[in-house]
Amino acid sequence: MTSAGSGLTLLQTCALSLLVFTGASQFALVGALAAGGGPFTAAAGALFLGVRNAFYGLRLSQLLALPRAVRPFAAQWVIDETTAVSLAQPGRRSARLGFVVTGLSLYVLWNLTTLLGALGAEAIGDTAAWGLDAAGPAVFLALLAPMLRSGTERMVAGLAVLLGLGLLPVLPAGVPVLVAALAAPVVLWARGRRRASRGEAGEGEL
Repeated sequence: MTSAGSGLTLLQTCALSLLVFTGASQFALVGALAAGGGPFTAAAGALFLGVRNAFYGLRLSQLLALPRAVRPFAAQWVIDETTAVSLAQPGRRSARLGFVVTGLSLYVLWNLTTLLGALGAEAIGDTAAWGLDAAGPAVFLALLAPMLRSGTERMVAGLAVLLGLGLLPVLPAGVPVLVAALAAPVVLWARGRRRASRGEAGEGEL
C-alpha cells in the first residue's frame, strides 16, 4: 500500500519486492519517491541501507560454503533474518537448512503480502486520503526504536533526525537521508575525541 501511495503501479510494486528483498531499502526507496525525489536519489538511499547485507554475506559465505553456481541466487536471501537463523545453528548442514527454509518462506510470504497490499491499495483508491502514505515511515521507526539500546546509538539516531528534518526544506527529496548517514561517523569521532581528551587529562594528573 505504501508503494501504491507513492505512485508505483501494481507491476512496479511487485517487481520491487521480487528484486529488492530487503525491507529497509524498499521503504527508503518508496519514501523518497513519495516525497517527490528522483529515481536515482531514491535508489542511492536504498542502496546505502542495503550495504549491511554485503557484510552479512561475507560471514555467511564462510559458514555456508555454498557451491559457486548457487551463490548468486543465495545472495538474494541474505537478510537480517536468514543471517540470524544461520548463525544460531550448531553446524554447517543445519545452517544451510535454516538459511534455505527461512529465506524461502520469507521471500514467498513477503511477495505474496506485497501483491495483496498492492491490490488492496488499488481497491480503496487514494491511499493518501486514508493516511496510508505515513505507513512506511511508521513501520521503519517501529523497527528501529527497539534497536537503540546504548547512548551512542541514541545519539546517532537523534543527530540523524536533526540532519534529515533540518535539510528537508533545502535539499531535494532523498538527499537528506544520505546526508543523515553522516551522523554515525560524526558521533563516533566526537566520542573518540572525548575519550582521548579524558585520557590526556588523566595522564596530566599523574
